[in-house]
Amino acid sequence: MKDYIKKYGLRVGAAVIAVVLVVVLATTLLNGRAGLFANFSGAVSSPVAQAASSAIEWIEGIYGYIYKYDQLVAENNSLRAQLAQAQQAAINAAENEEENQRLRGLLEFKEKHTDYVLESAKITEWSGSNWESTFRISKGENNATNPIDVGDCVITEYGALVGQIIEVGDSWCTVRTLVDSAIDVGALVGEAGAVGMCVGDFALMQQDQLRLTYLSENAQLVEGEAVLTSGRGSIPQGLIIGYINAVLSEGNGQSMYGVVEPACDLGSLSQVFIITDFVTQE
Repeated sequence: MKDYIKKYGLRVGAAVIAVVLVVVLATTLLNGRAGLFANFSGAVSSPVAQAASSAIEWIEGIYGYIYKYDQLVAENNSLRAQLAQAQQAAINAAENEEENQRLRGLLEFKEKHTDYVLESAKITEWSGSNWESTFRISKGENNATNPIDVGDCVITEYGALVGQIIEVGDSWCTVRTLVDSAIDVGALVGEAGAVGMCVGDFALMQQDQLRLTYLSENAQLVEGEAVLTSGRGSIPQGLIIGYINAVLSEGNGQSMYGVVEPACDLGSLSQVFIITDFVTQE
């Protein structure tokens, strides 16, 4: 309807005005004498004039509405564009703040561990399998500053263990996370530093947790205690694995094991760091 009025409205208005002009002209030519036509026109001119006036007002109103409508649409589009820009600016600010926090955390960690050689990498893809917890990163054999080997551990900027490298490609690596059912990491727990193993468990993997077991004799587990790496293999000692959130029994109550909540939030990771080399503690 709006498009029709915009296209044909002027023609309708012109026709109405033409009718009014014909009536006025005919009256003028008769020099004021009321002939047959004048009598007839006199009877109809007033209603026609009123109708013409109403039609013109209606047309003006429609055009005014169309103008205001188009103006509102333009303003709405402008506001939408401004809102999109503001939202993008907020996203960029949040990302910058997150990056700044990550860099501050990494700087503090590197100051404490000058013996670590670190390689940063972005997470590019998570495995879609329900049977494993792995992801790929953006560094590999040909594009890493420092050589990456299978077994190298992967951490956050705060030194929390994320997992281990299990495959090295030209420009990518596959990382097995610490909750994968195939993981096994030497662990220290408690003030006495009881030795144990953090191992993957398929049921716990679905909850992003792992099992602390194979504990040294007389080891005591307490909920809330931190679990650290023991330094076995290619993983340095003292990295935070997570915290015990449950202590349970197994083997008909003959032994205990802990359920460990990782210190890192796997679901929020976007960037990680590979420890490609470190000084082994004696």
